[in-house]
Amino acid sequence: MSKIKEQSINTIRVLAAETVQKANSGHPGLPLGSAPMAYTLWAEHLKHNPKSPKWENRDRFILSAGHGSALLYSLLHLFGYGITIEDLKNFRQEGSLTPGHPEYGHTVGIETTTGPLGQGIATGVGMAMAEKYLATHFNKEGYDIVDHYTYALVGDGCLMEGISYEAAALAGTLELGKFIVLYDSNNITIEGNTDIAFRENVRARFEAQGFETFLVEDGNDIEAIGAALKAAKANQTKPSLIEIRTQIGYGCPAKQGKAAAHGEPLGIDNIKEMRTFLGHHEEEFFVDEEVKTHMESIIQKGVAEEAKWNALFENYAKAYPELASEWKSWHADEEVSLEELYAKYADPAGKKATRVASFEVINEMVKAVPNVLGGSADLAPSTKTYMNGKGDFSAEDYTGQNLHFGIREHAMGAIANGIRVHGGLKTFCSTFFVFSDYMKNPMRLAALMKLPVIYVLTHDSIGVGEDGPTHQPIEQLAMLRSTPNMVTFRPADAKETVAAWEYALNSKTEPVAIVLSRQDLPYLEKTGAEAKKGAYAVAGCEPKDADIILIGTGSEVQLAVEAVKELEKEGVKAAAISMASMDVFEEQSQTYKESILPPHKTKRVAIEAAASFGWHKYTGFEGRVIALDTFGESAPAGVIFEKKGFTVANVVKVAKEVLA
Repeated sequence: MSKIKEQSINTIRVLAAETVQKANSGHPGLPLGSAPMAYTLWAEHLKHNPKSPKWENRDRFILSAGHGSALLYSLLHLFGYGITIEDLKNFRQEGSLTPGHPEYGHTVGIETTTGPLGQGIATGVGMAMAEKYLATHFNKEGYDIVDHYTYALVGDGCLMEGISYEAAALAGTLELGKFIVLYDSNNITIEGNTDIAFRENVRARFEAQGFETFLVEDGNDIEAIGAALKAAKANQTKPSLIEIRTQIGYGCPAKQGKAAAHGEPLGIDNIKEMRTFLGHHEEEFFVDEEVKTHMESIIQKGVAEEAKWNALFENYAKAYPELASEWKSWHADEEVSLEELYAKYADPAGKKATRVASFEVINEMVKAVPNVLGGSADLAPSTKTYMNGKGDFSAEDYTGQNLHFGIREHAMGAIANGIRVHGGLKTFCSTFFVFSDYMKNPMRLAALMKLPVIYVLTHDSIGVGEDGPTHQPIEQLAMLRSTPNMVTFRPADAKETVAAWEYALNSKTEPVAIVLSRQDLPYLEKTGAEAKKGAYAVAGCEPKDADIILIGTGSEVQLAVEAVKELEKEGVKAAAISMASMDVFEEQSQTYKESILPPHKTKRVAIEAAASFGWHKYTGFEGRVIALDTFGESAPAGVIFEKKGFTVANVVKVAKEVLA
């Protein structure tokens, strides 16, 4: 190893340890052990331009073991991404660019938010899938416009989490040869040596899943690391796992190789001893001028790489102007209109399950929005999410737009995040609503990252019927609605389904869950594009004139509409409101919200075949909620709905009780 490379690696180590020490909080162990692999990748293999962090053809790097964020911030500082020494000193402090775990959209150079272990590697699979699809669609002979790798640095914790099994299995099945995993194999977690809970042969597992694997015995041997990276990049038919055996906390004699190095500051005296051990300058947060010069020479290589690509794209645009225009359009995330579809569902005698209406919308939408990849967790025939005539994305054909995730909801959610965060593509994923529990974590991360991923969640209530309580969602709507920056739509009919899709396709910063019925629902007379406001009147008198307001969502809106008619026969002025999306309704002006739910109209009934949690802010003390705060049961849907009080007669009865 040359002196300058050793200096650079030790600078990464010391900066990371000092960053954690200054905050008196964080994880120094991984940065110290994995600094050589990180330097080797970033300096000699990673195609990136710090002067243009969003360059479309850059390689992607994911620190899946996000607790080691001090490593990434040290790299971003040294490689010129704008992270300053002051930023390192403000690690984990309020408002800093260096939060405890890497956050996409907050800090330049962060490709995806990581921290929950295993999410990063799975998101990387999505990025690699996006690269494959875009390369197949756009590349022409002599014009490899899309040609980049996705790298994920993982630890033992990432590989213990079940999501890593799911995602790696799909990566191997799809032969994603440009997906490379660097495994920081140090055999230490918070509780001690991994032998207490993790003794599997990791390389054998990945080989069984279709990966090529490599072993680097010494984590400080950058020549061996470089050779493994070179060999991994050369294999275009298999993803790769490079196991690199390291010592956690390397360079800190008092703690290296011990669990104590994992998740707590090393201590000032130990850092002083580490500087001596590594031959580093005694000054805090010191970067030698030679290291700065060395890093600048590497940065200029990245600048030259992008300049070369820009010239290639310029010639490509002349040779293939339509494709070049399409490339720009796909990356511009242009507005989508589905206005012409509303009229399709205007027949007052019509009825259709909203999952079926969604299928029709998807197959019309994809004609106007060609850059959509979507699929389900082995449920497309039931969730109705297959795009006809668009082919299946597979190792044999990367042009297909239909994704087959297998029965892997957790990985599916993270992979969808990876596809969307990669750029150039829109994406949706689908499963039965009750199984959204399996992908709660990636859905939460999508909301945190402001990624407009679309979730098609069907079989939305006890309307599932005979499959019973294991398949009948109860609390899931409340869970999604309580997630910050997550939009949930539960359409009342086919027209509201169009509105939900139109909203979702045009969302720029919010993931959107579209929750759909298994059973047929009638087309309601006054539903339509207004559902994009979240809530609106669909039957009866104006809310300001109503004696009572009935609020429904999904399949229960029809109950509100019919109950209004029955109440009117008895001289009661009633208004039916479709609350298609609480989240969107809350985004409206106060004036609009009060026009739908006038503050002085306190007699209200909400109807939803799900948990009552969250409804009382709309019904207040004088109102009632007809909901389901127990699990369902196995019986025909109609039987359960009647037994649980989801009938017009019961809505009328409860309304009268409220009025009384």
